[in-house]
Amino acid sequence: MMIHSLDLPPSAAAIDAWLAVLTDAGAADLPQQPVPSRREVAGRLCVRPARGRPVLWAADGGAGVAALVLFDDEGNTHTAFLDVLTVRPQERRRGVGTALWERVREELLAQGRTSVATLVDLGGPGQEFAQSLGFENVLPMAWYAQELPADGAAQVPATPGYELLTWRGLVPDAWAPAAAAAHEAMEDAPSGEMDERTPVWTAQWLHAVQQVIIDRGGELITVAAVTDAGEVAAYTELVLPDPSGPRALQYDTVVVPGHRGHGLGRAVKLRMAAEAAARHPELRHIATTVADANTRMRAVNESIGYRRGREAGIFQIKL
Repeated sequence: MMIHSLDLPPSAAAIDAWLAVLTDAGAADLPQQPVPSRREVAGRLCVRPARGRPVLWAADGGAGVAALVLFDDEGNTHTAFLDVLTVRPQERRRGVGTALWERVREELLAQGRTSVATLVDLGGPGQEFAQSLGFENVLPMAWYAQELPADGAAQVPATPGYELLTWRGLVPDAWAPAAAAAHEAMEDAPSGEMDERTPVWTAQWLHAVQQVIIDRGGELITVAAVTDAGEVAAYTELVLPDPSGPRALQYDTVVVPGHRGHGLGRAVKLRMAAEAAARHPELRHIATTVADANTRMRAVNESIGYRRGREAGIFQIKL
């Protein structure tokens, strides 16, 4: 089985072939989940992430694809993230996945990486394959999904002492330092035994991460609870990888220590759902992952209508 490195950015034909692999695999493994659009796939393949250098491979005949992100931010140059390793159902059990993994592993070792992690859905071929290679589940989690009502109705609770602000795209410059400081509160989120470390958040770094989402053709909406003193006490982020599609991904939701216990997590999430439904009438599904150990956020999600779906985990292997 021949494995080829893809140019960056890949050609239109390579993007189409990549989408075909993901579509076939999704139909077999996750038939109830919507497949990514070409716009979403092209964005991820053509615009590099803020935190690292991507490396892409494809197997002969469109049998499978793999995407690796080599982190280059301070404190993470020893590790990496395997974003994709997918084989078409009809090509499985023929060594395609193993051949792709060998190329990934060679690149990791050549770049001096000592570990790599990936997100795996449990109970399917991905888990079986990852464990056969020696990956271990270092952060158990699950996918949670929320169905938005057709009328977009949502009762947002009052937040005495806090104002709820909505930002589309980049966080405004005036609020970026405070928003970056709020991101630092993610340090206490469960991370299991992951080698990857949370980057130091600055206003510039926050804008760089958000700009990638926009450059990939997506839309970013942030709802923040702010104080009269100019502090971001809580926030939540929603990303529509394809703004014309029916699904969105809930990114980070954080309540800063010292402001917890006031219902801010629930308030920003409900305001987000209302804003998203009003701006995107075709949006019907919001999905997110939450670590099993994050009992506080699980309770917030369940209180506003998120339902636990398929089990997942961050799987990691030491090289």
